[in-house]
Amino acid sequence: MSKTRRLRSEISEYLDDVGEANTTAILDHINRRFRWGATMNQLGNVLARDSRFTKVGFDEGTDVGGFRMRVCVWSKVTA
Repeated sequence: MSKTRRLRSEISEYLDDVGEANTTAILDHINRRFRWGATMNQLGNVLARDSRFTKVGFDEGTDVGGFRMRVCVWSKVTA
């Protein structure tokens, strides 16, 4: 967890503020917030493996090229 500690804490703070967000919105926030940013694979691994985050559904949308894109919607686990 030490390599992604700042990334995980920033995701946690962001989800505290917005409640639920899809993977693309979280990635955009992280890449605006930090100079080094993150990749989609890195973000997906962090979200899937950290017990503080839970997948609450899917968001159907269209991509720039007109292709259908399905992304996960994430939220923080409430204890």
